[in-house]
Order: sequence, then C-alpha cells, then structure tokens
Amino acid sequence: MVRKKSYNRLIEIIFIVGIIFGVISTFRAQSDGQTITPPGTKKIPKITLKNLSPPYLNYNYFRDAKTYGFQFDATSFNLINAWWLAEVSTLVYANEKFVRSQFRKAGLRELKYFKNHSTVCYVASNDKFAIVAFRGSEIWKKRERFDLEEVLADLKTDIDVWLTNWQQGGKVHRGFKEALEEVWPDLIPYVRKLHKKGCKIWVTGHSLGGALATLFASRYGNVQGTYTFGSPRVGNEGFKKNLDVKIYRFVNNDDIVPRVPLPIRYVHVGELKFIDSDGIIRNRFIKNEEPFDDSNDDPDWLKNNHQRKNNTFKGFIPAPFRDHVPLLYAIHIWNNIIENQQ
Repeated sequence: MVRKKSYNRLIEIIFIVGIIFGVISTFRAQSDGQTITPPGTKKIPKITLKNLSPPYLNYNYFRDAKTYGFQFDATSFNLINAWWLAEVSTLVYANEKFVRSQFRKAGLRELKYFKNHSTVCYVASNDKFAIVAFRGSEIWKKRERFDLEEVLADLKTDIDVWLTNWQQGGKVHRGFKEALEEVWPDLIPYVRKLHKKGCKIWVTGHSLGGALATLFASRYGNVQGTYTFGSPRVGNEGFKKNLDVKIYRFVNNDDIVPRVPLPIRYVHVGELKFIDSDGIIRNRFIKNEEPFDDSNDDPDWLKNNHQRKNNTFKGFIPAPFRDHVPLLYAIHIWNNIIENQQ
C-alpha cells in the first residue's frame, strides 16, 4: 500500500512537472515570435545577408497553383492574382532557364525574354492570358557573376531622378522612362500580337520592376490589371491625373523603396495595399495625395489606427531593407489567402 501511494505520488509529480515545462515552452515560443498559424500558411523566413537578395532557387514557386488558379478575367482587386504576380515578380530575378521551368509548372508554356542594357522583361503566356513581368535592379539581385557594367547601368537608372515629359501626360522619372525605352521597340509588337490573339494582358514587377510596370501600363493602356510590389514613386501629380489604368500597389511595412524619390515633386499612383507588421493586408485607397505632403501615403499612418509595428532592427538587417525582400511579399500574400479561408 505504501509502495502504491509512493508510485501515485511520483506520477502526480511527473504530471505537474510536465505541465510546468509545457507552460514554459509556450511562453518561450511566444517570446520568440513563434505563433500557431493555420494549416497551409508558409513560415516567414528570417532575413539575413545570405537571403537578403534574390534569386531564390530553392523556393517552391506557384505551390497549389492548380487549386488557386489565376483569375485572368478579373476586373477588380483579386488576392489570388496578387499572389501569382508577387511570385512572378520574385521569380524573374533568376536566370532564364530556371524562370522558364517554373512558368511551365504554372501552365505558362510560352515565354519570351527581352533584355537590352540594364532592362530585363519576361512575357509568359498561354492561350488565355499573358503576364508582362519586369525585373528589379541588378544591384539588388544576388548575381551568379559580378558584371560591373550592368551594375553601373542600374545605378544610373535609379539615381537619374530628373523629371521628363511623358507622352500620356505629366512628367516621370527620366531614368525609369529610359529603361522602358530600351526594350519597348521589341516588347510592344509581341504584346500586341498576344493581345490580338485574345490574351488578357497583366503587368507586374518588384522595386524598379514595379516602376517599369507602372510606366508600361500607362503607355500601353489596354491592360487587364497591374500589380506592383515595393515600387518607388514614378511621376508627378500630372502623371497621376492622366493615368487611366487600374494599379494595385503593395507596400510591405517598413519597405524603404516606396519612400523614394522624395515626395517633393513625386507622388505615388494606384490603390495602396499595405502589409502591416502582423502580415495583414490593409485596404486603403490613396485620395487627395498632395505632392508636398506624403503623410497619407507613408506606412506611419498605421500609428493612428493603433497598429503595432515590429522592432525596426532585427538581427543585422534593418527593417527598411528586410521588408523590401520580394519573397516576403509573396509569402505574406499567400498567408492572407489561407487565413481568409479560416
């Protein structure tokens, strides 16, 4: 009897210790930011110097694309399309062979590659739709080899901030305009050919690619939809007033690139889709954006909505640079799709 009581007491002690360790583990997980996420969501990767820059060759592009097919006829904002185009904008930093294989996996077997000097553009298509995707700056890309000439060309594009006349009205960033002109003569006949065959034209890009996507959409005009990710400002108030295409512009929390060029003569265009520090997409249309007051267009507006902002410096990568990573845009948008279904 004494032995049985001692045994029961030991079981009770083990049970209590187990509960204590379970509580401690839970608090540790919470302090490390490891929260329980719905099944199907993707883990947000820790950004370090090793994965700060694309390409991301080990990422599973277009996962579950058959379940979440591209809505090529959509005429308003579509979260699934946003995810597709964020994946595309991340993918096009890779080499042509890899890009081609991933587009095939997504059912886009026709691929045309356009490159001239510092500008790179892919057009992936099938018999229903085509995606025109501009690559961001090569100085951002983690290159297989270092090409000083291309790096300098991209730097020249980015820093050439003088405003120049735009045929569709207003003024735009001279460097961005010249970058688009590099591929326009070859690109536009091909896109028109696809359009004439019945393909819906979609346009996208990350960073500099987003700026070029905006200019392409403005100039071509007849596009089904344009989604940009971490895009800088492209033109002035006149450009904004004359823009007659729908653009959805994603900004991830503290991303620094959408804050340039400075809002002295430049303004953003399109409908803002802001990804807050919790990864939640906030809908807000930018109205009455003043060229000398960009406060309504800065992520800091969330402070007035009691949104928590994460520590702006995690590890060795400051948040303004970490949040510009194209892969984070794709993962956050995917997680919003899954979480919205719960």
